[in-house]
Amino acid sequence: MNLLCGALGIAFLFKGRTDIAFWLLIGAAVFDFLDGFAARLLHAYSALGKELDSLADTISFGLLPAFMLYVIYLPAAPREWMAFIPFLVAVFSALRLAKFNVDTRQTNSFLGLPSPANALLIAAAVYYTQNNLSWKALMQTPWFIPCMSVVLSFLLISNLPMFSLKLKGFGFRENKVIYTFLGLCLGMVIALLTTGNHPGLAMLGCISLYIIMSGILRISGHHQLKQ
Repeated sequence: MNLLCGALGIAFLFKGRTDIAFWLLIGAAVFDFLDGFAARLLHAYSALGKELDSLADTISFGLLPAFMLYVIYLPAAPREWMAFIPFLVAVFSALRLAKFNVDTRQTNSFLGLPSPANALLIAAAVYYTQNNLSWKALMQTPWFIPCMSVVLSFLLISNLPMFSLKLKGFGFRENKVIYTFLGLCLGMVIALLTTGNHPGLAMLGCISLYIIMSGILRISGHHQLKQ
């Protein structure tokens, strides 16, 4: 279902429906989370599942967000070849996923920006252009999306620690970082949506909060982020 959502999202982009592509990427992220959650809950691990998970993520969280940047940037690219720069995101997402599979340090936390978080950030930024002309004008300046693509590609394969959303049971003490993050996100989403703001802005806020919290936890030396 994760991979199907990603493939359908690309198809709808060709129809000019970035809104549907955004919600399909959200769906892919939900299925990706439920897949891992169910595997841990049922202790149903397999080598096939691990490989299929990464292959699906490459489409949904690598190729789909790259296409979203390409579609929004293509009309504004100063040179035709520059419109293809966003596909660096697809390449480095695949590299990040392969790196994660062989890196034993990333069991309790992540090194580098996780590909789902990166994809959600991009999808939210593109979707928000439908509602905010100033934001769309910024996204379609000649160098914003190329620079954004390069910076995000670097973050994907960097060694910057990011906390994981994998639950260790259901107790608050062992999951306080996760529950705090989810609580803040819920409050932010409710506050933004009830005041008439765009869902894309709410998602941008949540992913930005994730990156900021990871930085704060790293600076404070939180145990979950120790390599």
